[in-house]
Amino acid sequence: MGAGHAHKLYRHGHSPVHGLPPHCKLVAVFCFVLVVVCTPREAMWAFGLYAALLAAVAAVARIPVGFLLKRLVVEVPFVVFALLMPFVVPGEQTTVLGISVSVPGLWGAWNVLAKATLGVAASVLLASTTELRAVLLGLQRLKLPPLLVQIASFMIRYGDVVTDEMRRMAIARRSRGFEARGIRQWRVLAASAGALFIRSYERGERVHLAMVSRGYAGTMPVIDEVTADRTQWAYAATLPVLALAVCLLGWTL
Repeated sequence: MGAGHAHKLYRHGHSPVHGLPPHCKLVAVFCFVLVVVCTPREAMWAFGLYAALLAAVAAVARIPVGFLLKRLVVEVPFVVFALLMPFVVPGEQTTVLGISVSVPGLWGAWNVLAKATLGVAASVLLASTTELRAVLLGLQRLKLPPLLVQIASFMIRYGDVVTDEMRRMAIARRSRGFEARGIRQWRVLAASAGALFIRSYERGERVHLAMVSRGYAGTMPVIDEVTADRTQWAYAATLPVLALAVCLLGWTL
């Protein structure tokens, strides 16, 4: 998989959560999110317990609350969608703060907002404690199709290359006194986008030729073989098992 690859979501640490094999954490997060989605929306207390479980994981992983909250901004589109539901979903009406809203819309908004927030928070915790390279190794260990793993690996690395190229082009434009103030500057930006596409395409061809010349035949060598023992699997299963117990109580109470 190549050298280690850091990303902005990852927070370096030596906690028990950081030390878990990546495929164990992937399975744990997937099962946790699945349980959350299956929880009845009327069991509002259950979602509070789910949040407490994630807070406990964050505490064990030594992830600061501020770090986690900043990364939750990615769910803003879900929040906007949820806030619109009480006004667009038909059904019985009620009054909240002097505004007439739909009761089914309120339940729908709560359902989307609660489950989306918990899912995003679990994903952020996974990304905060697992390097991208380790995630790819975990997906490979879980027998994800090798071609999909390779595509994801190339996408991550090539995305950084394209982003760096965009940054250099922006610096070059500013060094020549360019500032995008209106529609007149769109021509320059369009030309920059075209040049970026051509450079990216040519760079991709050069990288592919370099790989082929070094023996690449459609598969990547596995440098590190990640394994997990029963103790690590049991440790990783703590979160989804506790969440499942909460979910079952939510359906029975």
